[in-house]
Amino acid sequence: MPDPTAGPALLGTRLRHLLELLDGDVAAVYADLGLPGFRPRYTPVVRALAAGGPRSIRELAELTGVTHSAASQTVAQMARDGLVTLAPGADARQRIVRLTARAESLLPVLDAEWAATATAARRFEAELSYPLSRLVDEALAALGRRSMRQRVTDALRAADAD
Repeated sequence: MPDPTAGPALLGTRLRHLLELLDGDVAAVYADLGLPGFRPRYTPVVRALAAGGPRSIRELAELTGVTHSAASQTVAQMARDGLVTLAPGADARQRIVRLTARAESLLPVLDAEWAATATAARRFEAELSYPLSRLVDEALAALGRRSMRQRVTDALRAADAD
């Protein structure tokens, strides 16, 4: 009998597990560095704001490669954690995000962690038969061309036609 956890059958579940392992270990590094509660998803936002100054949530989403909704949720959590402030933008729908002094004080530690994580990621990928970052880019591009929803719907239609 084939292994039900192998192949594409549980792809989403296995990808979530992989992300939990990666993010969990990076979060543990933050705790080791004296930053308990700092989340891995905060770092790209902090780095974008540190490099370019205050930005809208939409700009942060584009810069960090996430949806507007995901960026908004991350920024809201960062605001609760005292890392960013929000101010109205040019129109009522826009919010401008700024780093707090507390977040700015963390930049040297975050820069060192970012460099170490990038080195560790390159070494991790060297152990794989194919670079994970390249595969993720290819997967995102493929889903951009045709969503998983459409793929599942097509498979259901094909099964009904048989």
